[in-house]
Amino acid sequence: MNAAIVARPLTRASFADFGDVIDTDCDTHYPINGGKCERYHDLARVEAAGPNGRVLISIFCGTPYEFPLGLSMVERHPFGSQAFMPLSPRPFMVVVCPDGPDGPGTPQAFVTAPGQGVNYHRNVWHGVLTPVGEPQSFIVVDRGGDGSNLEEFHFSHPYEIRLPEGFQA
Repeated sequence: MNAAIVARPLTRASFADFGDVIDTDCDTHYPINGGKCERYHDLARVEAAGPNGRVLISIFCGTPYEFPLGLSMVERHPFGSQAFMPLSPRPFMVVVCPDGPDGPGTPQAFVTAPGQGVNYHRNVWHGVLTPVGEPQSFIVVDRGGDGSNLEEFHFSHPYEIRLPEGFQA
């Protein structure tokens, strides 16, 4: 097994190379509808390249994983970004990898704050949807269209992903 990776809090700065953090802790908001609604504007760059590319909106209902997590596979989407926004104020695990010379590099793990979502940039290696503690549903925005928009990579030895010490799901 590879070395254990301990997840750290998700921040815009720590995640910038892999995608966008989606939450309301930003400067791009303003009132609309006569002041009855606050719009948090342009939170993620949605990408839909390739033949007949279009943006899809779906709901995914995920089952929680046991920790420590044995990470044996990551995936990426060459034609589009993929955003996950939880429908409940619960944290979830986010695993991403930089590109390496022969596939994905060493994984990095993050735990979202309650209510945070992520948008993986196009072609970023990432783990699968990983709820923590309880089942969880998400709004997912990604790419539909022609061509294969999924690549999987299986590590020769799994990585062990741990929750931070003292983490309460």
